Amino acid sequence: MPKLSIAGLVAMCLVGFAATPACSSSEGSQFDDAGSSGGLVPDGAFGTFGDAGKPDVDQYANDPPAPWCGPAGQPQPPQPGGTLECPDDKNKPGCPCTKEGETAPCWTGLRKQRHLGACKDGVATCQRLNETYKGWSSCEGQVLPKAGATKGAAACSCFSAGQWKIDNTSPCFIDYSAGQTYAVSTVVDGTGKAACPTVSNTPPPAVPGSPWSKNSLKVDCAGKFKLCYTLKAGSFDAPTAADCVLATTCTETTYDKENVEQAFPDLPAWVSTDTACAKKFKDTGGYGEMTVVGESVRCDKIDDGGGKALVFNRVRYCELACNANPALPQCKDCQQGGSGSF
Repeated sequence: MPKLSIAGLVAMCLVGFAATPACSSSEGSQFDDAGSSGGLVPDGAFGTFGDAGKPDVDQYANDPPAPWCGPAGQPQPPQPGGTLECPDDKNKPGCPCTKEGETAPCWTGLRKQRHLGACKDGVATCQRLNETYKGWSSCEGQVLPKAGATKGAAACSCFSAGQWKIDNTSPCFIDYSAGQTYAVSTVVDGTGKAACPTVSNTPPPAVPGSPWSKNSLKVDCAGKFKLCYTLKAGSFDAPTAADCVLATTCTETTYDKENVEQAFPDLPAWVSTDTACAKKFKDTGGYGEMTVVGESVRCDKIDDGGGKALVFNRVRYCELACNANPALPQCKDCQQGGSGSF
């Protein structure tokens, strides 16, 4: 009979993001740090104001409203009106208001960064500025992009703050009598824990009959996204393109509403027949890599800046020996599960 073992320990070590690594239970990647390993989200090609009522000077030349790349059948958000100095969607300080004491959301930054990453609206109060004029107060409490920030939540770009939760991230390793090591995705048993699937007595093992894991996404912009989780045998601290890939599993759908947790299709089961990679991962550990590629409803391309998937988090897996002896020196940062915060 083959020997089965589960990688159930991960190191609480992060790469520029707050995370919730939990190899045998739940995995939460929270990607809100400007120190991410990913590339920049390039600016989209913004649309222009419609011909009807178009002002003599294009009031959106330097701060256009976001374009629309939402699902077919969904209406584009209404275009802002007002003037260049006082657009009606910002409630800028000194611009006219009607009811003294009334409060409203306000924003003095660029529209393309509003409500993304760390950026948030402030509150303006309608004040009487002289005997005949009422205007908005200063915008109290707003958070603008950090000066000099080019990526991550501080830069207020799409897909820079949120969480991808993966309920089960544990691989199962199978040692056959001939000395070969294979890896397959685990299944969730009746108690809710990860377990090795039933496998054949001779290699190679088959792909398990049930999905690997449920998962959900909460992020700062709506759009269509493809999320992938890749297990690699290599150094978490110094990953390279030469690190062997144990497995990659992906899920893809339209994310409907920003900042609302939404279930994604289950991550499919997998099997790895790369016996050398499976043995290396089992003996020395490795890391899990989370990537995304897609497009937001604002037409932002979500990628590494060159059209390839953006790596937004990595999680270190400890070697299998840490399961039996967590007191080993190389296991000092390992634990069953973990937690992280924004």
